Amino acid sequence: MFAINRASRTFDSFAKRTLLDNELSFIEGLILAAIFFESPDPITPSQLAKTFEMTRGNISHCISSLEAKDLLQRRVSPHDARAFLLTLKPAGKRTAVRVIGAFDRLQQSFEREVGKRALEDALRVVRQIERVMS
Repeated sequence: MFAINRASRTFDSFAKRTLLDNELSFIEGLILAAIFFESPDPITPSQLAKTFEMTRGNISHCISSLEAKDLLQRRVSPHDARAFLLTLKPAGKRTAVRVIGAFDRLQQSFEREVGKRALEDALRVVRQIERVMS
């Protein structure tokens, strides 16, 4: 368990350095990428929370941060006044493209250094550990 925790902290630090040029956290980068790939359809914070298996509070905090950076906007859903729809602003689209490129380079470097098969095997093990712990 210590190794998993240490790997998680190391990855968070590495991801932060990778996204530092965009002044984003890893989760903020994921949110921008998700909204970008869902476009032109807007996405809700609840959908993001479910997809990333995070609390709605954490997602809301990230959305507020991205709004403050003028990268996205939220508007009330015309179908459900309790829901917000998220769309990228022009600066958000440009940033999302850069973030997606950074994620792609990160994945390529993992595959090059560790090997695609080893990464797939490691992912299976991590998912098994998640199931055991839940």
